[in-house]
Amino acid sequence: MDAQAQLIAAAEQKLGPKAVITDPKEIAPWVTDWRGRVHGATPAILAPASTEEVVEIVKLAARHRVPLVPQGGNTGMAAGATPPGDGSAILLSLRRMNRIRSISAGDRLAVAEAGVVLETLHAAAHDTGMRFPLTLGARGSCTAGGLASTNAGGTQVLKFGTMRALVAGVEAVLPDGSVHSGLSGLKKDNRGYSLDQLLIGAEGTLGVVTAVALKLVPAVAARAVAWAGVESPMRALDLLRFLETRTTTIEGFELIPDDSLQLVLRHIPGTRAPLAGEHRWQVLLEATTADPVTDIAAELEELLAAALTGGLIGDAVMAANEAQADAFWKLRDSISEAERAEGPTLAHDISVPVADMPPACRNGCSCRARHHRPIATASA
Repeated sequence: MDAQAQLIAAAEQKLGPKAVITDPKEIAPWVTDWRGRVHGATPAILAPASTEEVVEIVKLAARHRVPLVPQGGNTGMAAGATPPGDGSAILLSLRRMNRIRSISAGDRLAVAEAGVVLETLHAAAHDTGMRFPLTLGARGSCTAGGLASTNAGGTQVLKFGTMRALVAGVEAVLPDGSVHSGLSGLKKDNRGYSLDQLLIGAEGTLGVVTAVALKLVPAVAARAVAWAGVESPMRALDLLRFLETRTTTIEGFELIPDDSLQLVLRHIPGTRAPLAGEHRWQVLLEATTADPVTDIAAELEELLAAALTGGLIGDAVMAANEAQADAFWKLRDSISEAERAEGPTLAHDISVPVADMPPACRNGCSCRARHHRPIATASA
């Protein structure tokens, strides 16, 4: 019996049949990346239901010298959760670890296991009058552990930062099977090196994230969503700076080239262009407030009117209701899906200072969307 077979047999004996998947049909969906470009192979998926079971698996893997590839929702664009094609590694799925261990509006903190789906976390926070201020198109399937392990940014990064800024603590199983317990969520924790920050963004290379303490903020009382057309990334930056000097409510600012919008309109049923006429670049904006008295829509509309008068934008439209606001965001969230439908793509996830975004777009986003992913988000 080879090392992999020994590991699989030992895991099934210690953890039971639910923790070991060897049926090729059940394995197949999880050995290919989301875009369908990279295909791997594995003889088994190990699916622990607790941190203690992760410890057992990691110790067994070390003993038998079998590589593990941790995986959450498998929604990443860079194939980091795809096992190698030679079948030498075993997938370690965290999806069964899907409990929200605690959530507190008073502490503004939620402790979620690695397999908690982002949409589930959003709903739980909403029930307490709070929210977790990170969202992205894959919110229905991406997981808390994966978001932390990839230092995901999402569409609210402009105001709230990436996961690195939103994680208050990490629990992880280290390569020797020991557990790093960092879920205290203390704002002041000066006990030395921060293993939490090392683990965030490490993509499972330093340890397997099993739970995260996440920062919550007050729920949105009202939001205003708008779509504007601009002639260039430089004009979009001017618009952003114009808004930032006049309001603190902007938390979403997405710069989208017309090529990408056209892909969505071509491949995603039920979508339509928000603006009439042609605009080489489009900006999706969202302003929010936790104050129920503030008329956020009127404020944003007035600001956009001033921007139009000042020549910063060529046209703009406000979402008239929540359904239209969601339709605007669907255009943004569907870009990756539309690209996949168009054909093979080369995906980028590049961070540059906001002020350097226009030259970065000019130098790197001039190709058509099917060859590159020319989406610029206003991220610091």
